[in-house]
Amino acid sequence: QVQLLESGGGLVQVGGSLRLSCAASGRTFSNYNMAWFRQAPGKEREFVAAISWSDGSTYYADSVKGRFTCSRYNAKNTVFLQMNSLKPEDTAVYYCAAVENRGYFPLSRNQYNYWGQGTQVTVSS
Repeated sequence: QVQLLESGGGLVQVGGSLRLSCAASGRTFSNYNMAWFRQAPGKEREFVAAISWSDGSTYYADSVKGRFTCSRYNAKNTVFLQMNSLKPEDTAVYYCAAVENRGYFPLSRNQYNYWGQGTQVTVSS
């Protein structure tokens, strides 16, 4: 089975930066889309960013455009989420997700087949 393991979460002050990593294993991901979701207490899990393994194309939620950058290191089946200019509203558990490439970027959590266990990001205010 596909396994996803997030790391890099922690506590950071407003305006600070943090980089999350998602290491994927179990099979090739050459035809997969990877994504980051986040879920704050009492809220629905929301889409943050996505990246295609095939060409590295990305897509971002409006709330993080210009602040977050998603990238990949194909040789190690790892995707990254560089988070800059962090805000208190970025506080959440961040999850890595994967789905077979459908020719578009799914934005709903129900469209992703594989999930990591999450890593906590807390931005102090």
